Formats: sequence, structure tokens, C-alpha cells
Amino acid sequence: MNRFVYRVSKGAARLLFNLLFRWEVIGTEHVPDQGPAILCANHRSNWDPPLVGVVAPRPVHFMAKEELFRSPVLAAWLRAVGAFPVKRRTADLGGIRHALDLLKQGHIVGLFPEGTRSRTGGLQEAHGGVVMLALSAGAPVVPVAISGETRLFGRVRVRIGAPIDLSPYRREGKRGAPEMSAIANEVIMGRIRELIAEADSSRCSVGDGRAEPASSAPVGRPGALDEVWSRWR
Repeated sequence: MNRFVYRVSKGAARLLFNLLFRWEVIGTEHVPDQGPAILCANHRSNWDPPLVGVVAPRPVHFMAKEELFRSPVLAAWLRAVGAFPVKRRTADLGGIRHALDLLKQGHIVGLFPEGTRSRTGGLQEAHGGVVMLALSAGAPVVPVAISGETRLFGRVRVRIGAPIDLSPYRREGKRGAPEMSAIANEVIMGRIRELIAEADSSRCSVGDGRAEPASSAPVGRPGALDEVWSRWR
């Protein structure tokens, strides 16, 4: 990461968001002041990574799909702001190792456990690899909920929840590990769902009073990161 490029990019993104959206942020105090952490957010649009990066009080290293690094210019900028490529729908050993190295060095890694953007805006099925990363690095998971409308002058809400300690879900060996990983994943996604509901409730309290149903989706499906983890171990 190039700190100068990161700071300039973050400032430019903040200015852009101030011009394009009416946005509010609650819970930045929940991001640890030091040490490793995983920011785990729902994924609704291409605006999500810069949104999370701007509101986080510390630099965030994001996993980004490999396709974004095909352009030399874009790849150079992405690496300068701390992003690193990961292959989707496959076992990317290099990506998972890089994420673990960053966490063990005390950095913050940003992940979208759904793996891809939601077409409807609701929560999708989530992969469980974030649990493996957190347990291996001893890093807390900080849930982040993004809601609202990322359109011109739309109201965007970002809620950051208290860090989640996943150590109670650790299991040595393979026996019971997949089940505990799925339960831990449900805890993470359940907290994100709660934060979205809180944001919607807050909006309704100052709007027209009409509530919208909270999004829901099954969670805990094993994915590519789980396969990487089993091979890497």
C-alpha cells in the first residue's frame, strides 16, 4: 500500500460521496484502534468498497476480483490503495495467504462474504471463508451494513457493529469444524441483517413511517475460501 495514494484516494472518494449522496455513518468507534480485524460487509453495488474504505478510521486492504487487475493502470492503482486480487469460484491459495499475512501483520482486511453483488439489494447466501481467516489470524470480525439507495442524491446508510470474537467456535481437527464454521457464519450475517434492520427502522422514524421488511437469506454455504483453507492446512 502507498499511504500517500491511499490518503488522496480516500479524500477524493469522500468528496465525491458528499456531492452524490446524502449519507450517514454510525459506529466507527467499533473499528479497533490497533491490531488485526476483518471488516465484513454486505455487497449491494460497486460503491461498497470505497464506502467502507472511506468510513473506516484505519486503512483497509480489500480482496478484489482478479478481473479488475487486467488493466495495468487500474491494477497499479488498486495495489497502491492496498487491494489484492483473488480468483472467484476457485481455490486461490495465493489470495488467502496474502490475507492471512496482512492480518498477522496487524492490518485490517475488508471482505464481502456474499462473494458478488446482490441483484435485489437483499442479503445473499454467504461463504464461510471469513470464519477460517478470523480463527487462523486471531482477528475479530467487525460487521458492516450498507443500506439505502446509491443513486444521485440518494440516502445511503452505513452501520458498523461491535467486533465479534469467533474463538468460541474454534474446533481442532476436522470433526465438528464445518458445523461450527456454519454457525459462526450465521452469527456474522445475522448481525449484519440486524444492522440493516436498525438502519431501516431509523429511516422510517424520520420518514413517512412506513416500514420495509428486513432482508433475509440462508447463510453458511461452504465456498471457494473453505476449499482453499482445507488445502492450505
